[in-house]
Amino acid sequence: MNIGFIGLGIMGAPMAGHLIAAGHSLFLKSRRAVPEALVAAGGTACATAAEVASHADIVILMLPDTPDVEAVLFGADGVADAIKTSKTVVDMSSISPIATKDFAARIAERGGAYLDAPVSGGEVGARNAALSIMVGGDEADFGRVQPLFSAMGKTVTHVGPVGSGQVAKVANQIIVALTIEAVAEGLLFASKAGADPAKVREAITGGLATSRILELHGKRMIDRTFDPGFRIGLHQKDLNLALEGARALGVSLPATALAQQLFSACVANGGAAWDHSAMVRALELMADHEVGAA
Repeated sequence: MNIGFIGLGIMGAPMAGHLIAAGHSLFLKSRRAVPEALVAAGGTACATAAEVASHADIVILMLPDTPDVEAVLFGADGVADAIKTSKTVVDMSSISPIATKDFAARIAERGGAYLDAPVSGGEVGARNAALSIMVGGDEADFGRVQPLFSAMGKTVTHVGPVGSGQVAKVANQIIVALTIEAVAEGLLFASKAGADPAKVREAITGGLATSRILELHGKRMIDRTFDPGFRIGLHQKDLNLALEGARALGVSLPATALAQQLFSACVANGGAAWDHSAMVRALELMADHEVGAA
């Protein structure tokens, strides 16, 4: 297929690389220069989003936030300028479900199809083509794009109509944040009580408390390796979507609000770019103790 890919950061660059490796022709655009490795592999750098869309049958977006997606789609020289009946927009960013439905309607007015397909799995998942991909949109459109999803991810689920993928991603981010908080509290308690947190983590990994968060992020907390991964600033954006949606739905999410405040404490101490596992640092500040400290 002729594929457009816009947004080539930590996640987008390896995802685009998998599509090139699968034999597709890629037309590329990024806020910064298109990575030379993708061009060397056969990708074509484009000057504008409209140029990308003019060459592509399917245009994939992997951008930081809702305003970024809107600007790339509908701003000057945007994707919408080149949308025709045969084209499909696939937004793999994590953005507002409400805005997603609006964007899909505006693309449909121009004759295009629209899927929202946010991902989970972080940089490691993107590099290993092991992402979990949650898709909202028409089932026929999903079927047409599914081979591309399979080249980038391990678990691909058609959740429902447009916007459903974003709803699933918000739910995912709530669960991830709260599990990070639980792991951080448990390991901090163990360390403060004088136990070796690495041994405690090893012991409980075999029981009911086990999780990928305990396995991966628990180790980050112990080893003090907080280079992202997935930045706290981006996770805060996702939790804002959760809390805004909860207000609109009349739902209380008290633990989500707590996790957001702990992230805010990290940001106040210079941690917006830390990996989200560094939430433990906010708890460590209150305890005056660092996990793993002698």
